[in-house]
Amino acid sequence: QVQLVESGGGLVQAGGSLRLSCTASDGTFSIYGMGWFRQAPGKEREFVAAIYYPGGILDYADSVKGRFIISRDNAKNTVYLQMNSLKPEDTAVYYCADRRTRSLSRDRRGYDYWGQGTQVTVSS
Repeated sequence: QVQLVESGGGLVQAGGSLRLSCTASDGTFSIYGMGWFRQAPGKEREFVAAIYYPGGILDYADSVKGRFIISRDNAKNTVYLQMNSLKPEDTAVYYCADRRTRSLSRDRRGYDYWGQGTQVTVSS
């Protein structure tokens, strides 16, 4: 069983930055890729960003493109989501997810394992 843990959430002013981290409990991720999703109160869980290791491909939702960066630190086996120029509409619980298929996906149904989420709140 893969256990993922997110961290780095908190309260930040609009225009500020946060960096979220995701680690696996056993120190190993999928060989294919990871994604970040978010869910605001009363809203469906939505795609934020993904990284596909075999192709070296990054993917971003239009709402965060140019502001957020997904990356991986191989030495630490950690996936990050750097969030810059944060807006109040970015407020949500952010989840990392592990995908076991050889392609990118923006669909939550395409991911096999999930973390517990970390709260990000952006004040106006």
